[in-house]
Amino acid sequence: MGSRGTRTLILGGVRSGKSGHGESLLLDCPSVRYLATGPTTSSDADWVARLTAHRARRDDRYTTVETIDVAAALRSDQTPTLLDDLGNWLAAQLDAIGGWGDAPVDLTSVRTEICSAITDFTGELVIISPEVGLSVVPPTPAGRRFQDELGALNEAVAAVCDRVVLTVAGRVLDLPAAPATPTPTSTATDPTPTATVLSSTATDPAPTAPEEPVAAATLAPTTGEPVDPTDAENFPPVEPPDIATAAEARARHLDLTKPPGSLGRLEELGVWLASCQGACPPRQLTAPRVVVFAGDHGVAQSGVSAFPPEVTAQMVANIASGGAAVNVLARRAGATVQVIDMSVDADTAPEVSRYKVRRSSGDLRITDAITVAEAREALAAGRAIADELVDSGADLLIGGEMGIGNTTPATVLIGTLTRREPVEIIGRGTGIDDAGWIRKTAAIRDGMRRARRHVHDPLSLLAAVAGADLTALAGFLAQAAVRRTPVILDGMVVTAAAMVANELAPGATRWWVAGHRSVEPAHTVALEHLDLEPVLDLSMRLGEGSGALTALPIVASSVDILTSMATFAEAGVSDKDEPAGALAADRS
Repeated sequence: MGSRGTRTLILGGVRSGKSGHGESLLLDCPSVRYLATGPTTSSDADWVARLTAHRARRDDRYTTVETIDVAAALRSDQTPTLLDDLGNWLAAQLDAIGGWGDAPVDLTSVRTEICSAITDFTGELVIISPEVGLSVVPPTPAGRRFQDELGALNEAVAAVCDRVVLTVAGRVLDLPAAPATPTPTSTATDPTPTATVLSSTATDPAPTAPEEPVAAATLAPTTGEPVDPTDAENFPPVEPPDIATAAEARARHLDLTKPPGSLGRLEELGVWLASCQGACPPRQLTAPRVVVFAGDHGVAQSGVSAFPPEVTAQMVANIASGGAAVNVLARRAGATVQVIDMSVDADTAPEVSRYKVRRSSGDLRITDAITVAEAREALAAGRAIADELVDSGADLLIGGEMGIGNTTPATVLIGTLTRREPVEIIGRGTGIDDAGWIRKTAAIRDGMRRARRHVHDPLSLLAAVAGADLTALAGFLAQAAVRRTPVILDGMVVTAAAMVANELAPGATRWWVAGHRSVEPAHTVALEHLDLEPVLDLSMRLGEGSGALTALPIVASSVDILTSMATFAEAGVSDKDEPAGALAADRS
């Protein structure tokens, strides 16, 4: 490295001591440039007090430069530099492009530019940044966008630094270098999954095209042997759908023989699917797959459902034989269905129970639904099933559920994660009367009281109140995003599992579209939390995957529009912006 200085990235949460540690690394430098990415003057008294405390620690060796053009500042002067911090810099970038709304943003170029400037910097360089998992992020769409973009930024910057450390409570931990990414040994069409885990590489912030092979997790046997639950809750980073392809698809829509935006959500769905596939126009959906996760719940014994618990096993057999609504809708939509017994309180066929964790679950009002070890086993099963389907060629996945009483744990999850009161979000489920609604409200209140202590630990939360079926569903949805495979979400129970899945694998929601809006009040709350707009609103409340399957033909039609509709030039139709007669002149 010659005379080049050390480039150090320091990560940490609020008041973790990261800035103080950064300053300590530059004590031997005769002069230090302090690049401040936040305002040095403000009407916020607390912010001013923090700045004053920081200045008091710095002596007269420091020269403060307030700027958000960090790349230019790094290139202009090679003086030993403390850059504090990347969080404020990222917020300024989002401010500059109006990036806090619903429209997709692409910060690849600014990330690349700042990483290039860091790479070229020859002096001592210390960079401070909030660690995503330790910083305070509001649970809003804008907050989730900041969280996702900060994660991508930290990963990219870490790749070009010589040293990365984590500070917690003033203690400093050196982080190891990222492992080399192994070469995948299977393709998406190879029915035998590999035993290699591929995580995204920090040196390539651009999304990888979905058609490239991604190795399966170590959790994916195709024969149903016991899966390895070790660290099942640890998911690799989720790559976003391809932003460049999304822009290409939007541009193609502008060239098709219709007024811009005249097909509404149908256009948005086509853009989403093109970005998931990394191809414009997108490929036709040829292998959609539905998995119905089944399980009984101890809380059902308290009368929270209009149906007795033994109906779960009966309906599992009905789905397996092809007689349920999910089967009928799947046949019409060209999808296949399999049902998986995760915790049915009965014996089921071997091909259905190959991943079974236990019989039923504990009563969430008074005890944990399952143990943490069982939750890991269920998560591993959900991941294994997703891997198995993707490796066998599935190009779109749908998760369904079957279990008497399962809207109760689902509502507990939604109420806990959104901080809502039970009476705001409790519906009639399978059709309970007033007395049943009162019993259900009391059960959800008790479940939420137990769940609140686990709100920041997704695995413990699932173990406390979800049961093996919802836990496997969460693993299935998160792993689908890791494998860059689009998903249509079903109703309230599936969306509750999706909320936890997005906690386990941040950014997974970008790979999902909401199929419909259930009549359950909690479903609307959950969709708002995930910032998803449903395709349909048909007053459905069956579950099983029925709402997602009803939306599937519409999603497939969005592909037809991009692949089969003529452009203005192809059809000989004048564009609204084209001068009269121009097209005829071009063809003469």
